[in-house]
Amino acid sequence: MSLQIAFDNSYARLPDRFFARLAPEPVAAPALIRLNDALAAELGLDPAALRAEEGVAILAGNSTPQGAEPLAQAYAGHQFGGFVPQLGDGRAHLIGEVIDRQGRRRDIQLKGSGRTPFSRAGDGRAWVGPVLREYLVSEAMNALGVPTTRALAAVTTGEWVFREDRMPGAVLARVASSHIRVGTFQFFAVRQDIDGVRALMEHTIARHYPEADGPLGLIRAVVAVQARLAARWMAIGFVHGVMNTDNTHIAGETIDYGPCAFMDSYHPETVFSSIDQFGRYAYANQPQIAVWNLAQFATCLLPLIDADQDAAVEAATAAVHEFSDHYTAAWLDEFRAKIGLATAEPADRDLIEGLLARMARHGADFTRTFRGLADGTARDEFDDPADFDSWAQHWQARLAREGRDIAAAQPGIAAVNPAFIPRNHQVEAAIGAAVTGDYTPFHRLCDVLARPFEDQPRHADLQAPPRPEEAVRQTFCGT
Repeated sequence: MSLQIAFDNSYARLPDRFFARLAPEPVAAPALIRLNDALAAELGLDPAALRAEEGVAILAGNSTPQGAEPLAQAYAGHQFGGFVPQLGDGRAHLIGEVIDRQGRRRDIQLKGSGRTPFSRAGDGRAWVGPVLREYLVSEAMNALGVPTTRALAAVTTGEWVFREDRMPGAVLARVASSHIRVGTFQFFAVRQDIDGVRALMEHTIARHYPEADGPLGLIRAVVAVQARLAARWMAIGFVHGVMNTDNTHIAGETIDYGPCAFMDSYHPETVFSSIDQFGRYAYANQPQIAVWNLAQFATCLLPLIDADQDAAVEAATAAVHEFSDHYTAAWLDEFRAKIGLATAEPADRDLIEGLLARMARHGADFTRTFRGLADGTARDEFDDPADFDSWAQHWQARLAREGRDIAAAQPGIAAVNPAFIPRNHQVEAAIGAAVTGDYTPFHRLCDVLARPFEDQPRHADLQAPPRPEEAVRQTFCGT
């Protein structure tokens, strides 16, 4: 069975300084861990052919299909506030682009596929842990309705990867609307390559924002999608963990799931990443970091906005400042829905923040509290249920002004608050089992997280918060 992929590689038609052309490095003995059949079909690919030996060879990087133009993309980036002028795909290869069944252009990229000119001292490989983490979390995010890159497949390599210890190697086949980042623009801007910035801008507008009118229109469009993305993260208790500009996707997709995590007990200062020593990317800081990253993006486009630098800065600053209104509106929409409100009142923010403040005081589980509003168990998450009850009186009065009671609001609450998230301790347990060759917990999590808003009584144990000895307090990039 021959695998046919109809590539149309627009990024490969950009100037050669945008990337390095090279094929992935073959691995010893590729074997499929999991294939995303639904995504494969969405891309117009035959799942049966991808499961066959030829397909697995392509997913592992051992074979380059006809029409592919493998390349590693160049980009720069601010990492924890410090600028690095050259980063790039150090362990990834963009195989090519396809037009999916809905007419959308999608990248197919391999991660962990070997060294590139951007690898620096790295080996270009990935071990099974971060591959499975990204597969689980990115697909869970998609099911939760969060814009995200997707996981097409996870493949073992039959080789060892050496980090703190010897680990089994793996490759992730990732799908995205593109892999253009704020850091991609920075790569050309720092080199004062205005033609490069212009070419990238024109490519980005044509690909993602055809309605955008020039550089200011592009900034406004990116600001709007980043504001909605940040609000969505906040609404599900997600902490990205490494919001560097090279991890800021220009089309507003969540990208790069290294030290990411979902909160168990709610606290706005929650940090997971082991390298985020000062809490730069804490949960509550994510909106302001998004603004900071957008300011770096706008700076790249200043020469294209106006020859008068002061005028360009003024116009770009005004465009970036639109984030606040976009974010506030999106945040209120998200959290109003989470507590069952169908209309808007000026005091709604105080009502929402009142619940969050009580959750922080009592260490209430973020996901279980909001889901519990749908079944009457939310108060069980509080050390002092009376504190929740005092808030619930205001909530009930607010619903009454809409002509509804709590029971009438509960179906809508259940529809937007997940019963299941990829809890950190469960992800770690699945990775630990996989290292021994047991992928059963991983597959179970994948199946359950594909339906996060459904009650699944057989899997109720996956809703439980971690016991103290199971709690994951630090996460790692995995590179």
